Amino acid sequence: MKTPAILVLLCINFSSFLFSQNKTSEDAPYIEVDGYAEKEIIPNEIYIGINLRERMENKEKVTIESQEKQLRDALTSLSIPITNLAIADANADYVKVSWQKRDVLTKKEYQLKVGNATAVGKVFQELEKLKIQDGFIDHVSHSAIDSLRKQVRIEAIKNAKEKADYLLNAIGQSTGNALIVSETLKDVVSRQDISRMPAKALHKISGVVVSDFGNSPPEIEFQKIKLSYSIYTKFSIK
Repeated sequence: MKTPAILVLLCINFSSFLFSQNKTSEDAPYIEVDGYAEKEIIPNEIYIGINLRERMENKEKVTIESQEKQLRDALTSLSIPITNLAIADANADYVKVSWQKRDVLTKKEYQLKVGNATAVGKVFQELEKLKIQDGFIDHVSHSAIDSLRKQVRIEAIKNAKEKADYLLNAIGQSTGNALIVSETLKDVVSRQDISRMPAKALHKISGVVVSDFGNSPPEIEFQKIKLSYSIYTKFSIK
């Protein structure tokens, strides 16, 4: 009969110990601050969607194969690596041109990666020459986007530590160990949405600026990508 009593006594003592530890932890002085950082980067990966469709010209069918060869030749002339051209959809779709004639033509989707706005302008010029009307800006990115995200996160937490330091130094105290670190604003990428925007409509969006100088090729500029992070921190006070 004594064993249950001993177990109860041990449980009470252990609970009291945990309570005293929690109370001590809660009573310890601390400071809470938010750190923030952002970085603007110029996109160096611009993805162009290109749809090749079989079409009829002078009662003759212009095949996807012939258009693809012309497209590859055009890219080579622009010094754009053919490896930058990939099939977006391995399975060709089928589209009926006319219900009456029941002509079934194929289409093939491609994605082309270029490095700057100048290349974009040249590509769309070639698409126009080849009578390929279904070309559009799919999305933009940066080749080092992952490492840039890490940099901005590091800058955000450094900003929090710097903020805690100067606030505590003002009252003659110093920052201790970090007790809590939590992202409150995660992976915010601010940029103009230009998804699936055809070339002829580029001048209508604020993220892309097109300047036309008479007979000269248009100049295209892309809005910078903004990476933003906010981190909540809680530091002990020495």
